Amino acid sequence: MGTSAYGLYQGELGVRMDYEELAQTGDIDFASFQRLSIVVEDTVEENPADILKLLKFDPFPGLNDRQIWKWRQSHSEAMVEFLTPAFGEEKVKPLPALGVSAQALNYLNFLIADPIHAVALYRSGVLVQMPRPERFAIHKLIVADRRRGGPDQLKARKDRAQAEFLVAVLSLDRPDDLAEAYEDALSRGSRWRDRIKASLKRLPETAERLSALV
Repeated sequence: MGTSAYGLYQGELGVRMDYEELAQTGDIDFASFQRLSIVVEDTVEENPADILKLLKFDPFPGLNDRQIWKWRQSHSEAMVEFLTPAFGEEKVKPLPALGVSAQALNYLNFLIADPIHAVALYRSGVLVQMPRPERFAIHKLIVADRRRGGPDQLKARKDRAQAEFLVAVLSLDRPDDLAEAYEDALSRGSRWRDRIKASLKRLPETAERLSALV
């Protein structure tokens, strides 16, 4: 699961993405539910940390940390991060399924629920799971408000641009799915609604499109 711009299919709509919509954060994110991995005792054949080492990724910020959850490639700015949903306190937790630690984040459970299968364009192709586009769009509205006014303000602008683009496309192509994701997020409490509302104040056309769906 990546935090870069969503690789939406073009289909019959002939979707075209400009620079703002394709803006990437430079991160590659992997997410998993911590509690599920413990219950089913899921494991991987190869430790991700060993694979990252072969790809010239070094633990970040250093080897002395007890729980490493992100790696940076030595010859580029690429960053790999492991994430898991938080339900309250956001802290680093062990992720037994992958044999690594992960940063817990609120609202992530909404994003990675009910993922879809896709093929990553690497060599002969790699089967991966990724967030549903409608959930990705709504989640971008939430995280954009979280980043507002902080050191990640530039990322917040990119988040809003990606949400605006996806909502415009999905409101025409998959309106029912988008409406369901939007209503789901709004139903999760006042904090969720406040964050979405704050982002939509900056995106009046997007707010209008979503309002027309519910």
